[in-house]
Order: sequence, then C-alpha cells, then structure tokens
Amino acid sequence: MLSGLNKFLKIILPKGLFYRSLIIVAAPIIILQIIITVVFFDSIWIKANKGMTRSLVAELKTLTDIYDKYDQEADFLTKIYKKNFNFVINIKKEELPKIDTERKFSPMDRSLRRELKSTFGNGNYWFNTIKYKDVVEVRIKSNNQTIQFLFPREKVATSSVRLFMLWITFPSFMLILIAIIFLKNQTRPIVNLAKAAERFGKGHYVSEFRPSGASEIRKASYEFDRMVKRINRHLNQRSEMLSGISHDLRTPLTRLKLQIEMLNEKEMSEKMSKDIDEMEKMLNDYLQFAKTQVQENSVTININEFFENIISNTNNNNLHYTRGEEVVLVARKNALKRCFDNFIQNGLLYGKNVYITTGKTSNRLVVLIEDDGPGIPKGQYRNVFKPFYRLDKSRSLNTSGVGLGLSISEDIITSHGGNIQLSESKYKGLQVKISLPF
Repeated sequence: MLSGLNKFLKIILPKGLFYRSLIIVAAPIIILQIIITVVFFDSIWIKANKGMTRSLVAELKTLTDIYDKYDQEADFLTKIYKKNFNFVINIKKEELPKIDTERKFSPMDRSLRRELKSTFGNGNYWFNTIKYKDVVEVRIKSNNQTIQFLFPREKVATSSVRLFMLWITFPSFMLILIAIIFLKNQTRPIVNLAKAAERFGKGHYVSEFRPSGASEIRKASYEFDRMVKRINRHLNQRSEMLSGISHDLRTPLTRLKLQIEMLNEKEMSEKMSKDIDEMEKMLNDYLQFAKTQVQENSVTININEFFENIISNTNNNNLHYTRGEEVVLVARKNALKRCFDNFIQNGLLYGKNVYITTGKTSNRLVVLIEDDGPGIPKGQYRNVFKPFYRLDKSRSLNTSGVGLGLSISEDIITSHGGNIQLSESKYKGLQVKISLPF
C-alpha cells in the first residue's frame, strides 16, 4: 500500500526543484489558512450569525404577537422600532409570495430559514435577501393578514467577515510571493550549473562560469569549474603531445627518404619508400586525431545548408541527399564536417552510392548515412570504433590508415552529446545512424 502511494505521489508531484521547494513552503501556509478559516467559520462566524438570527426572529415573533393581540399598541411600537432599530413594518392584505428566493449555499439564508421555520412553522413565512443590497425582507403570515418586515442586513450577518477574509488571505499571498522570489534566487545557480554541465557534455566550451548561490551550491560550482579546467588541460596536453611527436618524426623520415634515393639497389629502395610513405600516412592520421582534441568554438549550423555544402565540395554524382526539416544545431562545425566526411568517403570507397537522410525528433537531430557496399559483420560493429582497429574481412574502412577514422568520428559525436549506431541498410550495405541533441 505504501509502495503504491509512493508511486502515485511521484507521478503527481512536480519534477523540478523550484516547484518542489515551493510546495514545501506554500503547503503549510495554505493548510494553516484553511484550518483557521474552517475554525473561524465553525466556531465564530456561524455561531455568531446563528445567535444574531435567533435574536432577530425572537423580535419578529414578539412584534407578530403584539399585532395579533394588541392593535392599539401596534402603531406606537411600529414607530418606535422604525425610529430606534431602523425597522419598517407594513401590514398587507395578501398571501405570501410563491417565488422561492432562498440561496441554497448562503449561510445567512440557511440560518434565517432554520430559525423562521422553527418559530413560525413551515409555510407561514417568506424572506428575500437579494432584492435589496443592504436590506432583508421577511413576511410573516398572521391570521388573515401578512406582516412585512424590512430591516438592515447587519441584523443577521456580521459585517467583519469580508475584512477578516481579506486580512487572512492577503498575508498568505504575500508570504508565498516572497517565497517564490527567494526560491527563484536560490534555484537559479543550480539551473546555471546544470546548463553549464550540459554544454560541457555536448562538447561546448564553458567560459565565464561564475559560482554563485548558497555556500553548498557555490562549492559544487567551484569544483565543477576546476574539473572542466583539468579535463581541458588534459585534452590539450594530449593533443599537443601527439602533435609534437608526429611533427618531430617527420624530420627523420625526410632524411630517410633522401638517403634511400641515393641507394643503388632500386628494388630495395622502392620497398623502403613504400614503408616510409605508410609511416607518413600514419603520422597524418595521428595529426588528424590530435586536431579533433583542440578546442573549437561552437557556432550555429543550419543542417540542410551544412550537408549541401559537403555535397557541393565532394562533387560526386553518387552522393544523394534528401533534404529534411529545418534544424539549427549549435556545434563545432569543422569537427562535425570531418566526422561526416569520414563516413561519406568510406561509403563512396566501398559502395557505389551513398544516401544521406536527415530528420528530427522532439529534441534530437537524426542523420542516416547509407551505402550499397559489402557492409560490416554485426559482430564487428563495436570493434570498428576502437582506436587502431583494422577490419580485414569483407570491408576495411581504413586500409590506407591506421584505424583511427571511426574512432575520431565517434569521439566527435559523443563529445557533442550524441551517439552512433551501425546496422544493415535497406540497400544491403552499411547504415550509420547518428543522433545529436539540439
């Protein structure tokens, strides 16, 4: 039972910290106001209203009895009540009205009906509390005549109830408003921290992030900022190291090339030149991998224009693009271009045609790159993303390199908060499905 209640509360309660905190602050205030209001109406207002109505009906009973038995004193009493109590009393030779004017949900009408019924009996009275703004009309059937009483509304209703409701409600709204302003200021640093973490997770450069808020939130923000700087420093050091090693190796390779050309044995010279050429290609791959680690500022990218530029630069009639919905993505443009170029060139190399399709879900861009080549065995889908892994069977995606192409592409996509999935395409080749948040 408790488990079911807990699940129900999780469903109906808001998910955001601000609204949950607001409930914690506002709920006790609202519950307290409801309790005070109920207690006030039950023990003060209703009882006071009941006592006033009972006293008034007793006066009406007294006046009715006097009109029935003492006609001579009736006129004098009418004048006295009109002068001192603001009563208007009229004698009418007519029946009680048949129109029901009682309000079902009015405490004043219910109290008045209850007292009149218990004093005069059912069918011997009629009243109207809505015909006049500040006056209540009551008619009593007495012998062969009807006595009409007009008296001020405050005789049966307390005038301070509305003022009480105003003063009990206005401070509550003020307290809740102050709580909203305070909670907004307290939750804003958490929201900013979450946004900064999201941007960093998507590979964006997080700059000008300043810790703020309460001491605990400020400490978490400060540690996050330190973590971001450590990670960026580590990535820069790694890329600089790879770039430096690759650049330094070019010098001895160039010397080896010159020495090989001076050899008399042509056959051995050609073999050694091929090995050196392969080493240069390896170094180029290392440099390309190092470039992906260099921090690039994110820019706004129109996806349709982005792929149209890629197709225009590729200049291959076997590359087909299906224009999708307009999507604007904030990302590192050069890194994404290097990633998609890698998949497109692999598809054109090992297949005849490459088909690109873009689409979107509620908050993600979906790109499909399909070819009609030999594909990749399902058991190798994860292995091809490993650095330096080369596929020897059916399709080698990087025969001229060292197996860093797909590793670089996956690193670019994951650094943008996306993911890559490989599967068989409808053209019996390879399908690359790339999903990116926007």
